[in-house]
Amino acid sequence: MPAVSAANNGNGQTARRWARLLAPAYRVTVTVQPSPAQLATADLMLALHARRSAAAIQAWRAAHPARPLVVALTGTDLYRDIATDADAQRSLALADRLIVLNTHGARALPAAWRDKARTVLQSCPARRPLAKTARHLRVLMAGHLRDEKDPRTAWRAAQRLAARQDLHFEHVGGPLDPVLGDEARALAAMHPRFTWLGALDHGATRARIQRAHVLVHPSRLEGGAHVVIEALRSGTAVLASAIDGNTGLLGDDHPGLFAPGDDAALAALLGRCRDDPSMLPALRAAGDRVAGRFAPEAEAAALHALLAELVPVPTREDLHPGDRR
Repeated sequence: MPAVSAANNGNGQTARRWARLLAPAYRVTVTVQPSPAQLATADLMLALHARRSAAAIQAWRAAHPARPLVVALTGTDLYRDIATDADAQRSLALADRLIVLNTHGARALPAAWRDKARTVLQSCPARRPLAKTARHLRVLMAGHLRDEKDPRTAWRAAQRLAARQDLHFEHVGGPLDPVLGDEARALAAMHPRFTWLGALDHGATRARIQRAHVLVHPSRLEGGAHVVIEALRSGTAVLASAIDGNTGLLGDDHPGLFAPGDDAALAALLGRCRDDPSMLPALRAAGDRVAGRFAPEAEAAALHALLAELVPVPTREDLHPGDRR
């Protein structure tokens, strides 16, 4: 399984989680760039990212014209790169199966490749909501600062609501774009109830999601955001941009959707979350209806079903020769 990074980012976490979910039935190696020995001995490659893993994908297919190849498509693959990037397009052509991470993902593929697509919804363990203050509405944005995540829409909404003392805003995320980092610092300096927390570890971020009344996810391009899944699995309400990467998790009828970039609509929804007693319960109920789709056992079942289409399910003797029980 080539992974684009060993870092604590979404793609690295996905690679490690899939390795763990597949380990009971398969011997899995996670690597940034497969060695010649790994290419020679593996029975199947599951590559994460069509463009960034393109070299590994092409090396695998050159070495093994008939062995299975699965390519998992990230948001930047699906909603940007496959339209223009030759390496990403070649990865689609070489793959036997394509993984998409939201239920709408396949419709972004060229028609010729849609029958290769399988949906694998990412997962996380369920957590109980933590205590939430009644004194104000705690609004959380969680995502590194880069253009695809469109933090400016959330920040403009916060500025629209700056006069309200009963709405508090927090943003978790490192400044991948230094310009956005400067803007976050400036907003924190001028807005009395906006705090930019920078990058936090996964445990601290998950705890803040549990404590928040609402998670705001304003992305303009997304494959299937793990922070949205973590909010759903924590009973936290979600407001999100109405793009396929979000509606393919939440559902097209989710009551907390707003048009991408529409900070006025987001500000209005946030106001309703505080002022309309029915709004937060409606958002949480909508989230509860879909939260079970993101259980670890559901993700594991989808991965195992996909691989079973391509390779025989290994026996214990295959995985542990000589260890018979």
